[in-house]
Amino acid sequence: MRRALIDRRTTETHIVLRLALDGKGRYQVRTGIRFLDHMLELFARHGAFDLRVQADGDLDVDQHHTVEDLGIALGEAVSRALGDRRGINRAGYFVMPMDDTLAVAAIDLGGRAHAVVDVRVNAARVGDLQAELVHDFFEGFATGARANVHLKVLYGRSSHHKVEAVFKAFARALRVAPRGCFDHRPWPPRSTQNPRNPQSIPVLFCEFCSFCVECRAVWRRELLGRAAGK
Repeated sequence: MRRALIDRRTTETHIVLRLALDGKGRYQVRTGIRFLDHMLELFARHGAFDLRVQADGDLDVDQHHTVEDLGIALGEAVSRALGDRRGINRAGYFVMPMDDTLAVAAIDLGGRAHAVVDVRVNAARVGDLQAELVHDFFEGFATGARANVHLKVLYGRSSHHKVEAVFKAFARALRVAPRGCFDHRPWPPRSTQNPRNPQSIPVLFCEFCSFCVECRAVWRRELLGRAAGK
């Protein structure tokens, strides 16, 4: 299982973060900002990640250091858990509806850091979170993960729904991007197996990459192995 532990200490914050990319959506989050706790819990559930976070920051001064450093720590955990990043989808996207709101997220784990976050809310705070810091969180993640992160709320009324929809879309896009090219469920659920020859090998197509080069290489090795009786 791809896991990472980040122990990040600065003069303003101390963050201990554990992440398992191939998890079951379990979480234990304590950031000192309850709405951010809620968003990270949703991130874990919708991404099927196991996440544990303990953050102590200078919240008596401002939320900025804590929120930004949490984004950086989460990004560093993803980067460390991915290792050399070979054989992954690399990119993922998701469009997330939430009542009055529609949000879209697109991620590329290609090794270059860049964030475009278009989340316009009408409130200074959403719950107890300073709304402007949503941008800083995802910019920090892009830096830590060395990833392109594009997030946009297409429309919506509720500030709460806008931020929540973005976190859910982000989690589901990130759920796809680190997956191995050959780990996908077969889609459509049929194969090219010859019904007259039960020993023939069914050729299945990837859900996301439509039988890409990586998958063809895996199948070729499988075919050669079976032909050799291995």
